[in-house]
Amino acid sequence: MFQAAAWLISQFYNLTSNYIFAISLVAVVVMMLIFPLTLKSTKGMLEMQRVQPEMRRIQQQYRNDRQKMNEEMMKLYQEHKVNPLASCLPLLAQMPIFIIMFRVLHGLTDKGADGTFDPDYISKSSELFASLDKKTEMLSFGLDLSLRPVEVIQDDPAKGIIYALLVIALMGLYWVQQRMIASRTVSPTMSATQAKILQYLPVVFGIFQIFFPVGLVIYYIAQTIVRIAQQAYVTRRFYKGEHSLGRQAQAASAKAREMAEKDGGGTGLFSQLRNEANQAKQAKNKPAPGGSKRVTPPKGGSTGSKGRPTPSNPPKPTGKNRHPKPPRRP
Repeated sequence: MFQAAAWLISQFYNLTSNYIFAISLVAVVVMMLIFPLTLKSTKGMLEMQRVQPEMRRIQQQYRNDRQKMNEEMMKLYQEHKVNPLASCLPLLAQMPIFIIMFRVLHGLTDKGADGTFDPDYISKSSELFASLDKKTEMLSFGLDLSLRPVEVIQDDPAKGIIYALLVIALMGLYWVQQRMIASRTVSPTMSATQAKILQYLPVVFGIFQIFFPVGLVIYYIAQTIVRIAQQAYVTRRFYKGEHSLGRQAQAASAKAREMAEKDGGGTGLFSQLRNEANQAKQAKNKPAPGGSKRVTPPKGGSTGSKGRPTPSNPPKPTGKNRHPKPPRRP
């Protein structure tokens, strides 16, 4: 897998003779390959949102019977042909790609014993290998793609400004992308604070890019630009018109939110766990039918009269324990 990604970078470098263009074109290819999964996951997520009122009704009807509730949920999923895990497909696909690109970019600028590059994962007869072998910099438009922004900022703050601006640009692109998604998503279980956290979470992830090679930052900038264009296409495809799938999902989510506010709960996992904990607590505190509460006298103190044990009137032993045990030695 590492060699395949490095080969792809090498082929684009043969066409462009530029590291930034080569890495950016790889990002475009990867995003185009993932885009069918993105469309499928978006459609599955919208179909899940469209049945949220029915999900809420089932959870309220069978809230005291978890097994029956799960059975009814499965019937609902099968009836509407929805998959609760469909929205996770793009994320699962991108995680190994992140690891591959991280390793490949490190491998291309891996230094040997003499302190110069000894590129890995690519053929020694390729132009990319010849351009990096025995070099100490991976320069493109004046940027060394082998460095980490934090290293440049620490060594030369004036020179590190351009590297810091790259990270800031990536954070801004993350914010635009997440804002596009948040503007069309209505969740019945998410408060305004939670929505803000999810909106700015990718921006926080962008801060950590200062510890990654600049080549990886370039890759994510190109990837995010393509993703913004894809999200614009998704909005036009699924949210165009009053009777579109996206509009129906928004209306259903708003209705489910109203139902959740009336019931004082939610349809999410944490709400279910909270409701189950409250039910278990109530069942534990409920006295057994026909029983009486047992009164235990406090240690070493009198509880009053009427035959209750006191220091002057200790309880009489019965059965085999007629003789009290000798006191324990300290």
